Amino acid sequence: MNALVILVIAIAILLVAYVGYGKWLAKTWGVDESRSTPSHTMEDGVDYVPAKAPVLLGHHFSSIAGAGPINGPIQAACFGWVPVLLWVLIGGVFFGAVHDFGALFASIRHKGQSMGEVIGDTMGTGAKRLFTIFGYLVLLLVVAAFASIVASTFGSTSAAGEAVTGAALDAHATTAVISLLFIVLAIVFGFMVYRRNAGLGVSTVIGVIAIVAIVAIGLNWHPLYISYDIWMYVLGLYILVASVTPVWILLQPRDYLSSFLLYFMVIVAVIGVIGCAFVGKAQLDMPAFTSFTQASNGLLTGGTMFPALFVTIACGAISGFHSLVSSGTTSKQIDNERDARPIGYGAMLIECVVAVLALIAVGFVFKDASAADATAKGLTSPTVVFATGISQMIGTFVGADSPIVNIMYTMLTLAVSVFCLTSLDTATRLARYMFQELWLKEGETVEDAKKQGGAKAFFTNMYVATIITVVLGVGLGMTGYAKIWPLFGAANQLLAAVGLLGVAAWLGHVGKNNKMMLFPMIFMLVVTIVSLFQTIQSKVALFTSNGFEAAKLTPFWAGVQMALAILLIVLSLILAVKGITTIVGQFKGKGVIKEK
Repeated sequence: MNALVILVIAIAILLVAYVGYGKWLAKTWGVDESRSTPSHTMEDGVDYVPAKAPVLLGHHFSSIAGAGPINGPIQAACFGWVPVLLWVLIGGVFFGAVHDFGALFASIRHKGQSMGEVIGDTMGTGAKRLFTIFGYLVLLLVVAAFASIVASTFGSTSAAGEAVTGAALDAHATTAVISLLFIVLAIVFGFMVYRRNAGLGVSTVIGVIAIVAIVAIGLNWHPLYISYDIWMYVLGLYILVASVTPVWILLQPRDYLSSFLLYFMVIVAVIGVIGCAFVGKAQLDMPAFTSFTQASNGLLTGGTMFPALFVTIACGAISGFHSLVSSGTTSKQIDNERDARPIGYGAMLIECVVAVLALIAVGFVFKDASAADATAKGLTSPTVVFATGISQMIGTFVGADSPIVNIMYTMLTLAVSVFCLTSLDTATRLARYMFQELWLKEGETVEDAKKQGGAKAFFTNMYVATIITVVLGVGLGMTGYAKIWPLFGAANQLLAAVGLLGVAAWLGHVGKNNKMMLFPMIFMLVVTIVSLFQTIQSKVALFTSNGFEAAKLTPFWAGVQMALAILLIVLSLILAVKGITTIVGQFKGKGVIKEK
């Protein structure tokens, strides 16, 4: 299949969805630009701060993206380009974007509080506490996984203690220097825009020029050859500070500026596809469909297409983490309800474009990526596959030996790394919110807890909540990315199902149409439960056959993954029964109120 045809069709479908379905959702739910948002009614200069729409879009997009829309489609490519493309488009339009938009809108109408508070308002305190505990555990996994990914990308050693050598060592040091300089740039940008009232347009132009400058510096000066473990401690200190500072100092400006790296990445990829097509080399070396069951080669995922496809491709189709971002940081900064559609619905569709580009990238190098010795061929991770595929497409029309190919490879790798870092400190701030909410009764605020004193005041203190989160997250991250990610996949998709359930219950509670939520919620619930049962089955098989060495897994981690799978199934069934009972009751007119 021609890569350009796939890209054009995908973009056209997503544009129609945004203009048509997204607008219909906003009208159906009653998005009202005349209502004051929490960023104004509860402005505190720390978490609740109004943000201009382009700035907030940058934060939201950077936070939800991370490496997800690149990793998932590439790892699921073993099933063929048709299943991947269909799930990205159908999932993105009718599942993910609806999920993100709904979570954001519900949170805006709940004083910018998390989905746990929304669920508590409609399904009761018990359901709220279950969701909050679960959401906090998922965020700990996010902190651990992304800290490990970033430390591996920056470090002179791997998580296993193996030395990084050759060109890869310099690349790691370069990425580390650029990323640190990027943080300094963001702080300066935030100070100028929010405290010196510099114009956003002029500041943006200067900021983009500065990004080019720090990239040039990093490519030519990179003295930071530091081990994985040391980087984990440095990252722990960074997210500890970043998650308690006012959002205007770092979070808003950093994510806004980093979004330009992602826009750059998308533009470069699109140019690569178009240029490749013009020289007649855009035909993907990838079958439309392979089979329903595939074995993993270490790079591409394995298993049966149902449910593996729908768990592997999360970001880019639907991801539970997005609901935590929408109802965590984004809802506290949105300036006007009219911004909810472009930020909540639109950002997810942009992520779908990134996922399609990732599919095209792996399609261009599919012969090597699908080979049994993919790692030996240098394709060691989805990030490498993406950067290799796009840079090689550019090489078809600028020349394979052109220095532009290597520069684009470096820039694409850098962009992915920057987004992992943005997701890392956003996840830490979100975890802090949820940890604080866990100790509050219905209707209580952190200020109320502070006045009461005692243990409640201690555990709701934002510094205490952050320190506990960072210690647990970084401590878990020390074990390495590979052990954590299998725990995250199913947990994240279960969170998506519960997020859809929570929004559906709230919409029904306030007398609004929630039918668009029901099928995606049921589908994701079934997908997750089937996937978790498969996980339990595979771990039981390891214990009965003593196949830990072949699976590269210790009995301890096999037991942890199995225990978590059982816990998630029980949790999902409790919340599903409670949620479905609530929604059925609403159809009969019970628990329905008119929103104020």
